[in-house]
Amino acid sequence: MTTIKEQLLAAIETAPESILEKTLKYLQTQQNANSIKSVPLSNQDSEPILRGSKAKDLLEFAGTWQGDDFEDCLQLVYDNRSQAEF
Repeated sequence: MTTIKEQLLAAIETAPESILEKTLKYLQTQQNANSIKSVPLSNQDSEPILRGSKAKDLLEFAGTWQGDDFEDCLQLVYDNRSQAEF
């Protein structure tokens, strides 16, 4: 029984140039993809990602404002909002 590599080499001998070019590009793409996938990602040292947060979690920030442009921002909201249609 012949190995896959031997079968490929035999097929290469008879394949047209255009197919060889496409095959080479495919193999190079797969090799690049495999090298990217093989890099281990370590997330053990970083902070956990919080999921399932609720609006009540944001209440600690309610009533606070950083900056001196509150009135300008509020006026911008009033100027740009549209009437609700029901």
